[in-house]
Amino acid sequence: MHSSVHEIRQRLLTLLLRAFVVVLFLSFLFFTLLIGYFLTSSSTPIPFPFVSTLEGYYLAKGDWDGVESVFTSIGGLDEMSSLMLDKDQRIVLDRRPDSVSGASSTPTVGSVYEIQDNDVVFNLSAHDETVGYLVLAPFSLSQRFGVARAIIFPVGIISLILAVFLVVVATLLMRRFVNPLADVIFAARAVADGKLDTRIHTEGPQDLRTLSESFNEMASSLERSDRERREMLADVAHELRTPLSVIRGRLEGIVDGIYQENGQQVSTALEQAYLLERLVDDLRLLTLAETRQLAFDKIDVNVGSLIDTVMDIVSAQAQEKNIALSFTERNGNLTAQLDPQRFEQVMSNLIGNALRYVPDGGRIWVTANETAEGLQVTVNDNGAGIPEADLPFIFDRFWRKDKSRSRASGGTGLGLAISRQLIEAQGGTITARNLPEGGLQIQLRFTGK
Repeated sequence: MHSSVHEIRQRLLTLLLRAFVVVLFLSFLFFTLLIGYFLTSSSTPIPFPFVSTLEGYYLAKGDWDGVESVFTSIGGLDEMSSLMLDKDQRIVLDRRPDSVSGASSTPTVGSVYEIQDNDVVFNLSAHDETVGYLVLAPFSLSQRFGVARAIIFPVGIISLILAVFLVVVATLLMRRFVNPLADVIFAARAVADGKLDTRIHTEGPQDLRTLSESFNEMASSLERSDRERREMLADVAHELRTPLSVIRGRLEGIVDGIYQENGQQVSTALEQAYLLERLVDDLRLLTLAETRQLAFDKIDVNVGSLIDTVMDIVSAQAQEKNIALSFTERNGNLTAQLDPQRFEQVMSNLIGNALRYVPDGGRIWVTANETAEGLQVTVNDNGAGIPEADLPFIFDRFWRKDKSRSRASGGTGLGLAISRQLIEAQGGTITARNLPEGGLQIQLRFTGK
């Protein structure tokens, strides 16, 4: 059972929050271990905030006279066992337990102090020069916990405030990413279930908007392909029904003794069988061309000679209908890299299609000209033309201007669709327009020669 988009969002949000909590926990664990190391190490100094206070005092005074006031003013520092040394390691202030009462007047003041290995020493600097040392006696564990507590408490308060702020900001950011991503997941599942009309809103960062737009384009392409597949199946079923019905009716009539076995009815059934065979062949050719599985043997050919060949083939049919065929306009170099057999097939389809629709006594003329872009071939007629609303669809499968007339004249409705595929597969383009004086013009363009 598929989840709703709300449930998907909740799961993604929970997943991201869980990852965020894990990161926070690992950070807390790291700092806890780091503090524990400082607490248990006897030789590692803990960074004191009052070191900068002492350095500031020296910068202000220029010497260490009266420095004991700094120790009494900073909470916790006056309770520590400590020594203040100048840059020559002479004692300036001795606050060890046996001399605290004497403060700076004790006999140790002014004498040189040898720093011990277990002493905790802080260098005091001013103007990038060492001006003194603060020496602390080794801390006991309880003292280290006290110092750590004094340091951690303000840092902990600030960290807590930052953590709350980060959680709020992270939640808003995650929702900005989670919502578009959840929509994509939900829409993908809907498309997988066959709901090809599913679309999603483009929102969020640029990458997610690009993902949403790409998904919508994919869904539109799938929906269009599915619609074309359904329409093609319906069209094929429709086109096959007529010849099959005729063949069945004639054969049943012969079996029942209604028609003679060698009469007109057999000829009619045979004609429909031929039509059925052409339809199947055209469908196979169109399918191969659309899937780019049709092999082309492209060579340098003279397009004018190929057109002459086609005109000779269809001239008898044109004479029967008293239609004038001409190919008198041919200019420039008409050589192009094409498959001659496929090009002749295209020209036969275009001229044959014109012959079906041009009335008796009409005219069909072909032109071939070299252009700056390459080569241009047109097939023109003075028939009734095509309604402007239908022009974008004349290269679709099974499109007919007059279905009943085309079927009677043997057309399958696939000639123009096959022509487009054969031309485009060879790098050309095919377009159609109505001529101003009436009639239709089919134009072929090939770039380069």
